[in-house]
Amino acid sequence: MLRIHFTGDDLAGVRMAARPDVLWETILSFHRLRDRRGSTVYREWRTTTRKRLNNETRLLAALVPGRGYFPDFLTPSEGVHGLDEGLQALRATPATRIRGELGLLAATRTGRTDGSLPGALAGLAEGRPESLGRLVDALRGYHRAAIAPYWPRVQARVDADRAVRGRAVLDGGADELLATLPPMLRWRAPVLEADYPADRDVHLDGRGLLLQPSYFCRGTAVVLRDPLLPPVLVYPVTHSESPAVSRPGGTSLAKLVGQTRSEVLRAVGDGSTTSELARRAGVSLASASQHAGVLREAGLVSTLRHGNAVLHTLTPLGAALLGDAVRGAVCYARNGPVTS
Repeated sequence: MLRIHFTGDDLAGVRMAARPDVLWETILSFHRLRDRRGSTVYREWRTTTRKRLNNETRLLAALVPGRGYFPDFLTPSEGVHGLDEGLQALRATPATRIRGELGLLAATRTGRTDGSLPGALAGLAEGRPESLGRLVDALRGYHRAAIAPYWPRVQARVDADRAVRGRAVLDGGADELLATLPPMLRWRAPVLEADYPADRDVHLDGRGLLLQPSYFCRGTAVVLRDPLLPPVLVYPVTHSESPAVSRPGGTSLAKLVGQTRSEVLRAVGDGSTTSELARRAGVSLASASQHAGVLREAGLVSTLRHGNAVLHTLTPLGAALLGDAVRGAVCYARNGPVTS
C-alpha cells in the first residue's frame, strides 16, 4: 500500500503537469515492451517498436528491471520540457547520487549489500563520463524507436486526461481533483492511497504534489523513491479497449458535419485548447481554429478565452450529437447493421 499524506498547504500545492514527461514515458514504455499484459492497448506499439530496436535495450535492461525499483535519476523533472532538456539534466546528475541509487538497485534486485554492481553499471557508478554518455545515447536511441513515432498519440491522451482533471478542479478544487483520479487511487482525506508493490508512506510536508498523467503507466501509480526529491505522482491515463466500436457512428456523424469536422468535434472532449484540438484531430492549428469557429456558429461548441489561449467545450447540443453517434455505434457493434 502507498499512502501519501497531505496537509492543508499540500492541498493548496496540488498541480497538474502541463504536458507528458518524455523520460517518464520512455522508462515506463520499457516496462510495457516486456509486459504481455494490456495487449489490446499496446499490441501494435509493441510489435512495431521491437522491429525498430537494435541493441538499445541492453543497458536499459540492466537499469530498469521488469518489476520494482529503478533509479530516480532516470526521470529528472526537466523531462516535462522535452528530451534534450531531460537528458541534459540526467547527464548533470552528481556522481554520488548515481552511485547511491545504483547501489540501491543492486540491493533490491540481487540482494547485494557490498556495493558490487554488474559490469554494465560499474562505469556509471564510478562516474565515468563515457559510461554516462552511453546511457544518454541508449535512451535517445530507444526514444527514437519507441516513443517519437507515437508522441502525438501520447500527447492527445494526456491532454484529454488533463481536461478531465481541470474540470474536476473547477467543480470542487483540489479535493475533487484527488477524488476523481483513476480507481487505483483512493482519496481518503487527508491521505491518498494506492495499491503498491511495497508498503510505503510519503509525507509531503507542505511541498504539494505534481500529478503527472502517463500513457505508458499501467496498473499502479509510481512515485520517486528518494523522499527529498520534489514529490510527483505518475498515474495511468484511461485507454479505450475497443476503438472500433465508434466507427459506424463516426461515419454517420461525418455525413452530417463532414469527416474532418466530426473529428474536431470529437477531439473537443471534456475541453481543449486550439493547439490540443489540432493535435488530437491531426490537423493544422489554423484548420483546428477554423473548424472550431464553424462548430461554434452551429451551436455545438462554446469557446472561452483565457489570457492568450482559448478553451473549447461542448455545448449540450454538441454533447447530445456525439452521444447519439456513440449510441448508434454501440447498437451497430452489438447487433450488426440494420436492413429493411
